[in-house]
Formats: sequence, structure tokens, C-alpha cells
Amino acid sequence: MPQRILSISGLRGIVGDGLEPGYLVDFASALGTMYDGGTVILSRDGRSTGPMVKHAVLAGLLATGCRVLDADIASTPTCGVLVQHLKAAGGLQITASHNPIEWNGLKPFGPGGSVFDQARGEQLIELLRSRAFKFRDGHHLGTIERLADPHAPHLDRVLALVDATAIRARKPKVVLDCTHGSGGLLGPRLLETLGCEVHVLGGTPDGLFEHTPEPTEQNLTGLCAEVRRLGADMGFAQDPDADRLAIVDENGRYIGEELTLALCVDHVLKTRRGPVVVNGSTSRVTADIAAKYGCDFQRSHVGEANVVAKMQALEAVIGGEGNGGLIEPKVGWVRDSFVSMAYVLAELATRRQPLSTWVAELPKYTIVKDKVTCDRAFVERACAALKERIPAEKAQEGDGLRLDWSDRWVQVRGSNTEPIVRVIAEAPDGDLARELCRQAMEIVRDVCDGTGS
Repeated sequence: MPQRILSISGLRGIVGDGLEPGYLVDFASALGTMYDGGTVILSRDGRSTGPMVKHAVLAGLLATGCRVLDADIASTPTCGVLVQHLKAAGGLQITASHNPIEWNGLKPFGPGGSVFDQARGEQLIELLRSRAFKFRDGHHLGTIERLADPHAPHLDRVLALVDATAIRARKPKVVLDCTHGSGGLLGPRLLETLGCEVHVLGGTPDGLFEHTPEPTEQNLTGLCAEVRRLGADMGFAQDPDADRLAIVDENGRYIGEELTLALCVDHVLKTRRGPVVVNGSTSRVTADIAAKYGCDFQRSHVGEANVVAKMQALEAVIGGEGNGGLIEPKVGWVRDSFVSMAYVLAELATRRQPLSTWVAELPKYTIVKDKVTCDRAFVERACAALKERIPAEKAQEGDGLRLDWSDRWVQVRGSNTEPIVRVIAEAPDGDLARELCRQAMEIVRDVCDGTGS
């Protein structure tokens, strides 16, 4: 079977084995039909397969009469900001996020600058299935315009959120790992504008990853070592399309993705109170912080579109996902690593304390994440087996299965972007979290291997 995953969030696949030019043209033709020949922002994350994908996509968009504004290499949140800023009909980011180097994909945006919700995603999939594309004749084909500085509107929005003068006065030393992704363009520019001494790893956006690109602890040993070697104040690590951020403290200790969101929420709620929305896989740390400030806290299903929809419904002041994906409505309705970096720097400028001191004040939990390669067809069966074999105080279905107790929780769900099942457990005690995750993984493996119920 071709290595291709199509969902309401977009498309990912292995180039040459599921992600071929013909299919890419069809996807873009369906998207251009939805946009009805309107203005479309097009950007890519720097992977070496990006030019091939881009040219195939351009064929479909131009054939359906779209005016394409080409940002070339730019981050996923930058694409969302540009859709808003230029009042475009939509956008398309060419990216496979943290997937391995052989993958690429397409992530569409609606006119508000957010990723597709379920209704738009289903409309796109139906158009792709039916091939009811609205091609234009030779007199009405689309056009291409190259954007001179696609990063400037995004940079301006981020800078407007913080006291740049206070940050510059501290002159932080920062190591930034862009993992050869699109963050290598705006990331150093933002940090330098804020007066940081910046040391960049993987700054060339060519997609030639020097380590596995997902910003997890096991993949960031080089960043941790470089922070220690340079005596830096902190380290930041982006994923290839720069919508997620992981953090390393001044001791070279990996703080992680989960605490990126928690730190930013702590910073924001000090001065701007209101509802907070995260997904069902996010640590309880953020819930505790919201409670500290007396703010409403809500969870959505996993998926950026689900978080955004709930944030908009509740008029949330801040939100995001525990994978390092902060969503700040004042900048855009997209996960944004650049806002996260600015907020961490702004908080430290006022505290005049090391990052580790701030982290030490947060509630303490251990969150354990694991995954197993498994067809999505087995997810429902795995959830049923888990619910039967591990009794819980509360069981929440609808986005996989989440089991809750007063002191811990575990969730099992199928990924929307990879052929895997994710298992996440959290507890105040590390051994308890690891054991809960181990039990759940054993049940999921049994089902996926065909040995379980």
C-alpha cells in the first residue's frame, strides 16, 4: 500500500511511494476549487523534496485560477499569519512536520489563517475523491507573485507582545536548534532583534536533518551539550516547520515540550486573565496554572483545529497542545514556536532569575509518551481492551480513550498524521506514570499484533 495519510488536517506521505506528482496536482486542484480562484499563500518547510512538491502544487492551483503569493521557505505559523495579513482566501504549507526525511505533505489553511476544521477538511476530501475540479481555460489561469519579505508581518506581531527593551537589557545567550527547517529564517532574526546572543544549530533550511527532527529529549542531546559548553541561558529547539518548541535550561537540562505551553500560560495569565484551552493529551501542569489565576480551563479533542475551534468558542486568551505548540490569538490561530520563545525571554527579563528557578516553581508531574506502529483500524479495539482491563474512576471516549483517576491519567489514541497509536500517561510519581504507560502499551501491542481481544 502507498505510504500516504489523508485526513481533514491535510496530507502526508513518502515521496515516491504515496506522494507522487499526479496526486499532489489533484490535491492542489481540489484546494484551488475550494478557494474558487482566490488568493493563496504558498510556503514550504525547507525539505529537499519541497521544490518538486511545490511545482506540482502550483500546477493545480494555477489550473484552477488561483493567485498564488509565494513565500517559499517559511514556517507554518508564518503561513497562517500571512493568510490573515494579506486577506487571502487560504494558504498551503508544504511540510511533513516532524516526520522522517523521506516524508513530505500538505497542510491547508482557511481564510481566517487557521488549519482546516472538520467541515472544510471533509469538503476537500470529497472534492479529491470526486475529482470535480473547476479548471479554468487558458485566458483565466492563475498567477504567481513572489513575496519579498514574507517573515516581516509575523515578526511584527510577535514583537508587539513583549517588552523588547527589557529583553535587550538582559542580553540573553541562546542556543537555537532549527533542525535544518524553516525556523532557520525567522528564528535567529527574532532573537537577534530582541538583543540575544544567538548560536544557531541546523540553521540552513535544507531539510538535511542532523538528528531525528521531533524535538524530544532523546533527539536533543546535542543541543543540551551545546548549552552547557557555551554557558548559555537557555536552548530552544524547533521542529522542521517551526510550529512546536522544546526548551533546555541553563544547566543543559531538557525541560521538554509539555512545559513550553505551561511556562507561556503562566506568563500570559499574570497580566491577561481568561479561559485556557488545551487538548486531551496535555499535562495537568497547565490546568493547575489556570486554577492558580482563577481562570476557566477546558480540554478539546487532540488536533490543532479542535483546540482552535474551542478557543474561538470560549474566547480563550491562550491555548495550545502539550507537544510544544502554543496558540496565541493575538498573532494567529496556529501553533507558534516564535511566540513561545518571546514569552519565555520576556518573563525571564522581568524575573532576573535563571530559567531553572522558574521551572522549579511549576507543579511537578511526570508525563510518559510511547507509540506503536499500528493500523488505525485497530484503535477502537485497543481502546475497548484498555477500558476493560484497566478500571478507572472516569473514562472519556471520542478521541481514542482517556482514563482518569484523582492522581493520574492515561490516554490511547490513533495519530492523525502517522500510522501509529500513541500512549500517554501522567502522574505525580515517575514510577507510577511509567508503569501505567507500560500496562497500556502491553494491551495495545497485544491488539495490534492480533494476540489481544
